[in-house]
Amino acid sequence: MENKSIVLNIHDKPKFLQWFTLSFQHLFAMFGSTVLVPTLTGMDPAVALVSSGLATLAFIAITQGKVPSYLGSSFAFISPIIAIKAASGAEGIMVGSFIVGCIYALIALIINRTGVSWLMKLLPPIVVGPIIMVIGLSLSSTAIDMITNNSGSYDIKFVAVGLISLIITIIIAIFTKGFISVIPVLIGIVGGYLFSIPMGLVDFEPIKNAAWFQIPDFEIPFYTFTPHFSWSIFLLMAPVAIVPIAEHIGHQLVLGKVINKDLVKDPGLDKSLFGDGMATIIASVIGGPPNTTYGENIGVLAITRAYSIYLFIGAAIFAIGFGFCGKIAALLKSIPVPVMGGISILLFGIIASSGLRMVVDSKVNFASKRNLIISSVILVLGIGGASIHLGNSFSLEGMALASLTGVMLNQILPGKEVVNFDSMFKE
Repeated sequence: MENKSIVLNIHDKPKFLQWFTLSFQHLFAMFGSTVLVPTLTGMDPAVALVSSGLATLAFIAITQGKVPSYLGSSFAFISPIIAIKAASGAEGIMVGSFIVGCIYALIALIINRTGVSWLMKLLPPIVVGPIIMVIGLSLSSTAIDMITNNSGSYDIKFVAVGLISLIITIIIAIFTKGFISVIPVLIGIVGGYLFSIPMGLVDFEPIKNAAWFQIPDFEIPFYTFTPHFSWSIFLLMAPVAIVPIAEHIGHQLVLGKVINKDLVKDPGLDKSLFGDGMATIIASVIGGPPNTTYGENIGVLAITRAYSIYLFIGAAIFAIGFGFCGKIAALLKSIPVPVMGGISILLFGIIASSGLRMVVDSKVNFASKRNLIISSVILVLGIGGASIHLGNSFSLEGMALASLTGVMLNQILPGKEVVNFDSMFKE
């Protein structure tokens, strides 16, 4: 990439108006997805905004300001978060998030000592691809329940709102160009929300009564709750960490191509993954969901060619400020369920399709019985909801069981193929 085509390089300081507008673009790019995860899992969207801002600032500091990235809520953990909340409440989610952050940090330290090739051998496309498909497909019934009002007979208002939200999102994604095409989720939510108003599905009273400044509902260990470790929480969250780790590596490769720098070498995958881990740990101690680097913001970078790290600092500050605005928090909570349901139909499908794309781009040979067996077992165990229970304290089920089984099969079965590192995350 020629320097003359760069609007702002990584360490360039933008002018005030440029800083404000371009930071707001990054805020919009991450906003829809970051608030969608807590909305779907019953967490506080305001806390998610604050945690994403703090996480991004921590990531920038740890990577020495060399990686222009925004960190927001991870979709990979939606299903285990829902399961943990049902069994252990919000406190269990925070414990699980802390565990995930520690796993990221531990793997980062190992990479620092040994390099990254072992991780690629442990998590080849034939394992990670089907696991990603399981994440999306296992959530499909949740999206349908959201647009049908959780009833056997469809609620016509809910279905209409859900479909309108979905259609708007698809139109924006397919038929627009430039920055607008990067934020179809946000526009779909806004469009669905506006359509919901005449349908009588929006209650404005909480927004009117909300204060402009309001402390989010933080969950702070040893202050609002006492954390307790359990193997069930560990086994629900830890195996799923496979996916964001693979996603993180992919994002660093793609981002490196966009900004024409080898981020795997400088600042190093160990530092960026450690930053991801610390970001998730920070989220866990205030009540936010696990975080991950966002492809949406990488898309904005590619379009604007403005790579300045200051833009991400600005977006993070905006996010923290929005989190403390009671009016915005009430507005987010007023978004009707079918709006998020319609958006989720597309997003959950995209997650599954991303797993399929990884397998296709990596040229996985399904004529091989070995590959066919690994992917088949992962898909059926994960989507079918298989589980193993030993007494009352140990259980392994669904996505966690599928992930661990896939990793083990890949190590045990003969005929392991050489992993093509670059093609695994082909842009």
